[in-house]
Amino acid sequence: MGSVKAELLRLWKWPATWVLIGVWLVMTLTFGYVFNYLALDGDMSSRGLSQQQMISAMQPENVGAAVVRGLPMFGGAIILVLAALAVGSGYGWGTWKTTLTAGPRRVSAMAGTLGALAVVVVVLVALTFVVDLAAAVTVASLEGWDWSLPGTAALKALAASVLIAAMWTGFGVFLGVVTKGPALAVGLGLMWAIVTENLLRGVGALLGPVESLTEVLPGGSAGNLAGAVGGAGAPGVLTGVSGTTAALFLVGYVVVFVGAATLLKVRRDLV
Repeated sequence: MGSVKAELLRLWKWPATWVLIGVWLVMTLTFGYVFNYLALDGDMSSRGLSQQQMISAMQPENVGAAVVRGLPMFGGAIILVLAALAVGSGYGWGTWKTTLTAGPRRVSAMAGTLGALAVVVVVLVALTFVVDLAAAVTVASLEGWDWSLPGTAALKALAASVLIAAMWTGFGVFLGVVTKGPALAVGLGLMWAIVTENLLRGVGALLGPVESLTEVLPGGSAGNLAGAVGGAGAPGVLTGVSGTTAALFLVGYVVVFVGAATLLKVRRDLV
């Protein structure tokens, strides 16, 4: 717990944490509510959505879906960047060397970082839900819509959001440890999350086996889980496999990424 508290204090006082959280909140508000709201008085369509679909997406009872639909691609990329920076920066600053030489056991030090990032992920999802709910209630009130608060479906969407965010966090931690630096880890992570998987999906449209593989890659699994809990209508959201299958793959990725990163930290980073 001491390691977790120390890492939480570091992340709390680290400007990059708040910058990335702020960027994500602005993105989810802009693409989830501002653009759709402005489009209601425009040409009645936005990103291929009808007016009724836009209204439904902005209803307070559908806030859970609004939270999860942004995480498979852009939200996940931001979380990956935060995790990669949190772990990789310790190599450039020399703090990992100091910690491993004079601090707690290596497993405890790594567990502290992972625990702190887990807290940040849960807080980020909860904060996104609160901000989106406030935006949805504001829009519904301004337009005079009949609305209700989110129900049990929102809990399922939030649970899926946490699992998707956990996978991207584990991916970022793994890249940060493997590359032993923030810059390369961030570059590789963004290339994979935004570019590589999309290119593979394009190739998969021509090659059946490749298309099946893309459904269970990290981003594909995240997209399929988001699609299974109602997050359709956003880049990266898929419906190729069931939500249960996607969730199992995501759990597997979390275990593999975190386990591999911890093993490297213990066996390779001796000083």
